[in-house]
Amino acid sequence: MSSRTSQGAIAWIVSLNTVPYVAVPTYWVFGRARFQGYVTSRRDEDSALGRALADKLAELRSHAVSGVHGDKHLVGVEQLAKLPFLGGNRVELLIDGEQTFESLFAGIEAAERYLLVQSYIVRADEVGMALQASLIEKARQGVEVYFLYDEIGSYALPGRYLQALEEAGVRVHRFHSTRGPGNRFQLNFRNHRKIVVADGERAWVGGLNVGDEYLHGHPRIGPWRDTHLMIEGPAALALQLVFLEDWHWATEELPELPWEPTLPSHHASPVLILPTGPADRFETASLMIQQAIHAAHHRIWISSPYFVPDEGVLAMLKLAALSGVDVRVLIPERPDNPLTYFAAYAFLDSLLEAGVEVYRYEGGFLHGKAFLVDDGGAAVGTVNLDNRSFRLNFEVTALVMDTRFAAEVEAMFEDDFARSRRMRPGEIAVQPLWHRVAARAAYLLAPVL
Repeated sequence: MSSRTSQGAIAWIVSLNTVPYVAVPTYWVFGRARFQGYVTSRRDEDSALGRALADKLAELRSHAVSGVHGDKHLVGVEQLAKLPFLGGNRVELLIDGEQTFESLFAGIEAAERYLLVQSYIVRADEVGMALQASLIEKARQGVEVYFLYDEIGSYALPGRYLQALEEAGVRVHRFHSTRGPGNRFQLNFRNHRKIVVADGERAWVGGLNVGDEYLHGHPRIGPWRDTHLMIEGPAALALQLVFLEDWHWATEELPELPWEPTLPSHHASPVLILPTGPADRFETASLMIQQAIHAAHHRIWISSPYFVPDEGVLAMLKLAALSGVDVRVLIPERPDNPLTYFAAYAFLDSLLEAGVEVYRYEGGFLHGKAFLVDDGGAAVGTVNLDNRSFRLNFEVTALVMDTRFAAEVEAMFEDDFARSRRMRPGEIAVQPLWHRVAARAAYLLAPVL
């Protein structure tokens, strides 16, 4: 009754009637597309959280930028976010682990009042232990530290790691995706967000988790290519709002934090923070990508490590390419997930025939999630172009309307394209039969990839 696609409904009906002893427990884990009970202030203004944050939201909206409304496409994205573009921000593009962790640890060190730290994967390796040490030091200095992790993504995180944080005074909690009526077995939902906020003045968001692979690479697939973003200004408080919504779900608590934004001098980049997830009324992440493609007049470049998009996004990509827009998709050559690797081959041929340029990154493992629209807009976030990010994960994206930032993202893409090979029409047809069969079989699992 609640399946978001007819294919999903049919698959569950058939399986529940043919192999019920297998299908029923599987449905408890993978069946629902809605995350029950998660209520956010921007979606329910009558909720306790909504009332508590009403004044803060009003303060944020006072920094709205009206100039971006010259483009009607941006109005639709603001409606999805339930927040406007906020002006007066300084943004810094961070490429790969060295730049990102240098900026991140410097921001943590400079924090004087509070730190909000959230990640999907946290490992107890060199980088993870450095983060732990930094947070413990700040907590001992009297800084309020809140640490939120996804219990599924960070399943291997040892208890002693968390215990050391708690003993130092860090407020630690898992996202608790199984909390709430009907969610007990729903291991399919994940909080895939990576957010750090320091004093409400600076924030970091993007694709990097906490692990050594971002600095030292992976022994099998090579260097880890990823993208992150630092924001200083009012948009940092929008990321603070996203963190607090997740923290409130996990703990039923709402920390009292300052909401006076820092306004960097000589910087005026409009930024929109767009959280998405299975609690949304609409398929927000998919609609965001479709709107970006529709808004492109001459160029849309997209980077995603996992590329199994839904029919809506596929149709928009083809239509844009057929209309003469420069459509480029950057995906890994060497995957860390064989299912998503094979599933992509099920539809790449039709994209190539429509004129979409598909590049396969050969410089290691591509994990960055970003897109560039024309010369004035770009985005960095946590959303992959797959069903999991579109419908099952809690994600967040930062959209920046700034020509200078767009030029930096363009240069990043150009460098990545130079380290990639461009796929040619017809190369999929010459793959061996086993490869084509594996691609079609993997694509059948697209709803849970």
